[in-house]
Amino acid sequence: MSSPSSPTETIVLGGGCFWCTEAVFDRVQGVLDVESGYSNGQTVNPSYEQVCTGRTGHSEVVKVTFDPAEISLHEILEIFFVVHDPTTLDRQGNDVGTQYRSGIYYLDAAQKQVAEDVIREIGESKTYRSPIVTEVEPLANYSAAEAYHQDYFLNNPNQGYCAFVVGPKVEKFQKTFAARVKS
Repeated sequence: MSSPSSPTETIVLGGGCFWCTEAVFDRVQGVLDVESGYSNGQTVNPSYEQVCTGRTGHSEVVKVTFDPAEISLHEILEIFFVVHDPTTLDRQGNDVGTQYRSGIYYLDAAQKQVAEDVIREIGESKTYRSPIVTEVEPLANYSAAEAYHQDYFLNNPNQGYCAFVVGPKVEKFQKTFAARVKS
């Protein structure tokens, strides 16, 4: 959230596996920090193994902190909707389960409004053949993921999943939003 003493804003996004989403937003100009985590489930401070069972109700998410003077929330969400499929319920590609759902977890009413506006604009543009199923909910029960999940793609670029799933998403972002790539 923005305040006069701290000109940053934070939004939490679930776009499937957090390794993919984190790798993209780490490269976005105006983004100051990206943290992989879990949110909007029932278990307090769950482990990765617990979240993977699908029984905690959590979504794999990234907490994106950005400078709104450099990039708007609207632009952050435009990138978000290009780098994942917001039309598949509880899945992204071969990753299946409620933890991989598409979600925007807002911190205030203004963020909720921007999220709803972007979803409406994308729906009206007919960008996708199927309806958008991205949930827009207030952020609840957030916790950071374990240390080994942070900067996973950066630290493991040749790992199979990174090479074949994360890498192509990063390339898609860099091609589609070339003007937004950090230099």
